[in-house]
Amino acid sequence: MPVTAYFSQRALMRATFVAVLLLLTLSCAVLAAPAVREDTIVGSPPALAPGQAPPLPQAGPLVEPRSSDQVGFPAALTQYVISPATLRPARVALGQKLFFEPRLSGDGTVACATCHDPARAFTDGRPVSVGIHGRVGQRNAPTILNALYNKTQFWDGRVNTLEQQAALPITNPFEMGSATIDDAVSRIAGDKDYQSQFMQAFGRGVNKQDMLRAIATYERTLVSFDSPFDQFMAGDANAISDSAKRGWELFNTKARCNLCHALTDSQRDVTVFTDNDFHNIGIGILRHRVGALAQQAEHELAQGHLEVVDAAAITSEMSVLGRFLITKKQSDIASFKTPDLRNVLVTGPYFHDGSMQSLWDVVDHYNKGDGVTDPWLDEDMQPLALTEPEIDDVVAFLASLTSPQYKQVGDQEYARQLAISKVNRPQRDTARAFGPKPSQPKPPPF
Repeated sequence: MPVTAYFSQRALMRATFVAVLLLLTLSCAVLAAPAVREDTIVGSPPALAPGQAPPLPQAGPLVEPRSSDQVGFPAALTQYVISPATLRPARVALGQKLFFEPRLSGDGTVACATCHDPARAFTDGRPVSVGIHGRVGQRNAPTILNALYNKTQFWDGRVNTLEQQAALPITNPFEMGSATIDDAVSRIAGDKDYQSQFMQAFGRGVNKQDMLRAIATYERTLVSFDSPFDQFMAGDANAISDSAKRGWELFNTKARCNLCHALTDSQRDVTVFTDNDFHNIGIGILRHRVGALAQQAEHELAQGHLEVVDAAAITSEMSVLGRFLITKKQSDIASFKTPDLRNVLVTGPYFHDGSMQSLWDVVDHYNKGDGVTDPWLDEDMQPLALTEPEIDDVVAFLASLTSPQYKQVGDQEYARQLAISKVNRPQRDTARAFGPKPSQPKPPPF
């Protein structure tokens, strides 16, 4: 199991009691969510008029914290990344309410849930997110499901904690657009319900620090496992199709997905499906003057102020620089964080810029080793020579990572993407996929 990357055998034994305590805490005290009906939303979100913010999603069963009673739930890993004492029901309830609170935005129109809709597995279904006043950002909204396991947050890893992550969208001018966090807090401080909930959760009045802690606490309850793949790994040989089984083997061998979507290259990862690292996979870079943008970023972001970096990542063309915005290392140009693949079927469009519409497009991109003229391309990118049946198998495996809450919409989305793949495959290039890896140009001097 991949948690051994985090714990030695002795540490796992010592963690047993704490893990059991955590399971009891999560399932009995905090994550005792009611049974949820399957979602029926499928397809693209509604079009918006110029200057119009997206509608605020409605709270429903899928909003509720998730039970730890899920096949595949990583008890030891979970107790390693969070303390059970922080998941107090009053804090979770407060955070859930704040997650849907439009008063935290500058004009009262958007909330965290605007870009992280529970009905869409906590994404928004758009290539890039749209915020206050209909302002269109540069990045695709990643899911919050299982974000508690991330070592860093955001596509470029510009913060480490969910508390830090919760703060930045509130003041980003293209997201929630508040002048300051204190300004956002002031708009709820006079609300008697909030005053009571803050006192119950933290023993003091409404304040910035506890507001962010509450949102992060709620987000840490959004664990999502129990997929057909988890059932298969638990011993149910019939839980996934033969195609998905072949896809799992390809994932770890010929398709080379495990080089990024596993904690190590040598051990199969059945939990987080990420290496917690950053890679340049050749997405979008040819549309931009990357060298000039990197020089601009070195000058304008030299001080490294987090709010300035955040604004550049969401509002400007410098977004394409990815991890370089934080490290200023040339090797990090256009590198973005490896995302977890759970529920990937229902969290499209794909990649940091939402440029791929289907999982077949995603696999086609890797199959041809795209981005070969990118001087900073990750060295593991190369043609894979996957056949059409093998591509179908990899997609079938990815679809098997869908949690039961999203089964219905997942089945519909799989059928939709499959139908599109039969008539429109803009990323497919069979000749390149079966050819040798071309030579890569050297990075230009700055």
